[in-house]
Order: sequence, then C-alpha cells, then structure tokens
Amino acid sequence: MKTLKQRLQKKIEPCYLIQGEDVLLYDKALELIKCACNLSLEEFNYTQFDDDTFNGDVVIDTLQTLPIASEKKLVLLKNISKVSEDFKKKLNAYLKAPVPSTCLVIFDFFNKFDFIISEKVSAKRLDEKSLSEIIEKEIAEAGKAIKKDATTLLISYCSGYYSLIKNELEKLKSCNRDVIDVKDIENMVTKEVEYTAFELTEALSKKDANKAVKLLSLMDKDTKTFSLIANHFRRLFFVSISKESDAELSKLLLVKEYAIVKARQLARNFSKIQLKNIYELLDEVDFYIKNGQMQIENALYYLIFGILYC
Repeated sequence: MKTLKQRLQKKIEPCYLIQGEDVLLYDKALELIKCACNLSLEEFNYTQFDDDTFNGDVVIDTLQTLPIASEKKLVLLKNISKVSEDFKKKLNAYLKAPVPSTCLVIFDFFNKFDFIISEKVSAKRLDEKSLSEIIEKEIAEAGKAIKKDATTLLISYCSGYYSLIKNELEKLKSCNRDVIDVKDIENMVTKEVEYTAFELTEALSKKDANKAVKLLSLMDKDTKTFSLIANHFRRLFFVSISKESDAELSKLLLVKEYAIVKARQLARNFSKIQLKNIYELLDEVDFYIKNGQMQIENALYYLIFGILYC
C-alpha cells in the first residue's frame, strides 16, 4: 500500500478523510498535504473550521471559491462533532463535482464523516504484531537486529503509537550496538508517560480495571505520575463544563490542542457529576499524600479504583 507521501506525489485528491486515534498522525498528514499543495498567500488560501467556527453554508462557499495567486487552496474541517443532514447532502453534492483547485482535508476524530466518498488516510494505531514487523524491518535496514523482548518494551514505552516509535527508532538505528536489547531500550528510549496516561484515562473511562492496573504498573509510582493522572482528569472536568473552543482551552490549560480533542472524547464516558466527584477525589488523595497519610504507590491504586467505582 502506498504511503500518503507517495500518493500525493502522483495526484492531489479533492478530499482527504483522516480518521483514527493516533492524534500526532493527523498533524503529520496535514503537513504533507499542505506541502504538496504548495500554497501561496496562505492567509488567503488556507481556511480552518472547528466546532466553534463551523457553518455548513460557509464551508461550501469556501470550497467553491477559487484560490488567490495560488494554484491550490486548502480547507480544513477539524474535529467537527455535529454534522446536520442538510450539510451531508450539500457536501456530497459538492464532492460529486469538486473545484479542482480546492483540497478539502477532514480531521474526523469523532467519525462523523463516514458518509462521504473520499481518499482515506488512516491515523489508527497498528496492532502489536504489525508494529513489531515494522520495527524489526527498519532496524534490519540499518544493519542491526533487535531482540523480541526489546521490541515489546519499545512498543509499551510508546503506548503503541507509531508516530512516537518512529522517532525513537532513529535513536536506536544510530547507536553503536549491533543487537539492541532491553537495556538499550531502557537507556535510550523516552517513556511516553503522557500517552500512557491517555491510555490509563481511557481504560478508567471504560471501567476496564485489568487494563488500568496493567498501565499503572508501567508508570513510575511517584508524585509526577499522580500529577499527570490528576491533570488528565481535571482537564476532562474543565472540558465538560467549558464552552470555550479547543484552541482557547489549549491556551488556558497550557496543553496541545490534540490533548483537548482527546479529553472531549473521553469526557463523554462520564457524567458531569462523576467528573465532579473525581475532581473532589483528586483533592482528597492529594491531601493524603502531602500530609503523609498515604504512601504514593498506595495512593495511586486508591485513586484508580476510586475512579473505576465512582
């Protein structure tokens, strides 16, 4: 199967639908598409719509407007959570006869655009077997080998996100080791605790106790891990009660915008009352830790079981 970069070199399609949970791959795909379009005067030829700025009629008008002093213009629909039947009809009608100079890109994190026929770009995480094969192949191409348990640990450290594994592979391929083992992974690979925390939050939201305990076992049992988990759930609480846009919330909470998108998705698995109770539980556990009434490891397990049964 050809990569997106190879497909773009051959032809720029009128519409790209990007779906999946590996949020870093969305931005990487957009970068490739923007580069292929070679936009001039980007302030006139690149338009982005999100949940707060989305208006179906304006989107269609924008798609039909010709670019200014550029061969291409690019329109991005970013994580739209509600799509009306009227807009579905209008978008399908447009895509039957799209404007050749317009490229539409859809970040469909919430899977609301399955109704269109378009060039699909996958941002889904691969299964462990596929990731293992990719890792072993790339390491072999660098004239090295990697042990099975080291491959498994690398995938765990990166929480199964290929976009993160790819970055770590560059370190491993450039090291002076012919056979990469577990110690090499432990010494050279950055453990992506932020992504492990995403996974843990998701497991807790789905009441998956076994996965939650397994993920917590991969994390360090320290106050940094507690703060990370606490920040995730406080973010879910703020997202659930806020009317601010993703961009505005990302600035207010000092996180990347994809973290807000993920938080919105996970927050839907809780009621506002549950998130309020979890928020209060976080303060309670924080008090116990700071006052020496609970060891940090015990506090972490107390917290996740408290969330599971809230």
